[in-house]
Amino acid sequence: MSAEPRINDRIRVPEVRLVGPSGEQVGIVPLAKALELAQEYDLDLVEVAANARPPVCKLMDYGKFKYESAMKAREARKNQAHTVIKEMKLRPKIDPHDYDTKKGHVVRFLKQGDKVKITIMFRGREQSRPELGYRLLQRLAEDVADLGFVESNPKQDGRNMIMVLGPHKKKTEAMAEARQAQEARKAEAKANPGKSQNAAESDDFEDAEAPAEAPAEEPADA
Repeated sequence: MSAEPRINDRIRVPEVRLVGPSGEQVGIVPLAKALELAQEYDLDLVEVAANARPPVCKLMDYGKFKYESAMKAREARKNQAHTVIKEMKLRPKIDPHDYDTKKGHVVRFLKQGDKVKITIMFRGREQSRPELGYRLLQRLAEDVADLGFVESNPKQDGRNMIMVLGPHKKKTEAMAEARQAQEARKAEAKANPGKSQNAAESDDFEDAEAPAEAPAEEPADA
C-alpha cells in the first residue's frame, strides 16, 4: 500500500466528506463537485482519511504540504538525540600529564551528554595489582563527579578493568546549550568584525551530534 494519499483524479469514490482550505467543514458532496471546487480555488483535492465512510478529503496545495512535511521531518531528525558511548583507555601507572589530558576528554564527552567507557589495561605483572586500576577509576569518577556518575561499577574483564560513566546532563540539553553557544559566537563575530569568522563558529558541537553507530575510541597509552 502506497504511503502517498490519493489526490484529484486518482480518488475513485462517488462522494466525499469535504474539508475546505481553512479547515472548515463543507460536508458530504459528490466527487465531481469537490473536484470542481478544487479547480476554483486552484488547489488539490487530497484524500486525508481513506478509511472513513465516505472518505475525508481536503482542499490544499499538496506540493506545499509535502515540502513543509519534509522540512518538519528533517528538523525532527536534526534535533534527535543519540546516546553515544565514548571510550577512554588508560594504563594503571599513567603519568600525571597523560591523566590530566585524558580526564579532559572525559569531561568534554560528559558535557556533550555522552556516556564514557573507561578501560584500564593491565600488562605483564600489572595484572597481579588490580587495586591500582580500581583506585585510578575511583579517582577519575571523583574528579568528574560534578558532570557524571558511575553507571557501571569497575569490573574485571580479562586483562582489562572497565567502568562506565553516565552524564548528569541529558543529550538534548547538551545539544541545546551547544547551539546557544554557537549562536553567541556568531553574534560576537558580527559585533567584532576583526575576529575570524571561522574561529567564532568552530566548536565541538559536531561531537555532540556524533552518530551512535560510530563511538569514538581514544588510543591507548604506550
